[in-house]
Amino acid sequence: MWASNVSTTSDFTLVGLFSHTRPHLILFFLVATMFTTGLLGNTILIFLMATDSRLHTPMYFLLSQLSLLDIGFPLVTIPKMVADFLQERNVITFGGCATQMFFLMLMGVSEGVLLSFMSYDRYVAVCHPLHYQVLMRGQVCLVMVGASWFSGALVASIQTSITLRFPYCASHTVDHFFCELPALLKLSCADTSAYELALSVSGVLILLLPLSLVFTSYGHVLGAVLRMRSAEARHKAFTTCSSHMAVVGLFYGAAVFMYMVPGSYHSPQQDNMVSLFYSLITPTLNPLIYSLRNREVRMAFVKAMGRANFRVKQ
Repeated sequence: MWASNVSTTSDFTLVGLFSHTRPHLILFFLVATMFTTGLLGNTILIFLMATDSRLHTPMYFLLSQLSLLDIGFPLVTIPKMVADFLQERNVITFGGCATQMFFLMLMGVSEGVLLSFMSYDRYVAVCHPLHYQVLMRGQVCLVMVGASWFSGALVASIQTSITLRFPYCASHTVDHFFCELPALLKLSCADTSAYELALSVSGVLILLLPLSLVFTSYGHVLGAVLRMRSAEARHKAFTTCSSHMAVVGLFYGAAVFMYMVPGSYHSPQQDNMVSLFYSLITPTLNPLIYSLRNREVRMAFVKAMGRANFRVKQ
């Protein structure tokens, strides 16, 4: 009955972040700059990890998948938001809304699972270095990446299909700058309380299970690092793992706020800011965190720049 009440040709109106005032124009150009920086940074990381043999390790293979997800996140939302701002037309079709919601959940869940596998990789590297090549062999890494993408696709398919079956017979104005599940549910004229409760329960599984693996892995890593006698080895392990923890904190902090804190405890303005954080700011910061604090990546970048300069001179 719900499906018959939904018009698949109905458009939604997105409430944009910016108006054509001086402060908002400055913020708009700041967002555009961060989008370009993040896209460039993650693309460079993927290029370096594909071309430099020293980066052909399990850790960098997983990191390349994280960079791929960090390219996709802003591409789903920011170009549409920029186009709406320039055209002064904040309309999105029903199909476009469904597409945004699906890919955002796909990449969000995939990234959460991937971060937990990356923490396991660091646990094996620090706590079981002699068995690292066996425990993190190529087949295992492929299974990890496949599980990350599959879990994201599964959750996104289920949640998107259920959400879009609700009747949207009232306002079609989404109080958000893109189609995100919590914002869309507020427009339904049906009782969504049972579904929202199910989302909270699934949020515990989707977010807290990977997060518990992260905490368990890094708890063992911290204990192993503190027992190391070599100051250099301790510093290297701590630097690498602290970079990973910074990424985990940025991603999971925003995700927990959006999907585990009840909607009545945060306003649409807060939702917009948090969504902008995990869909743009975090993907922009991730390559900076890994490249600036990672000697191998810096060396690979210098080597690539040297080759480029040599070709230009020739």
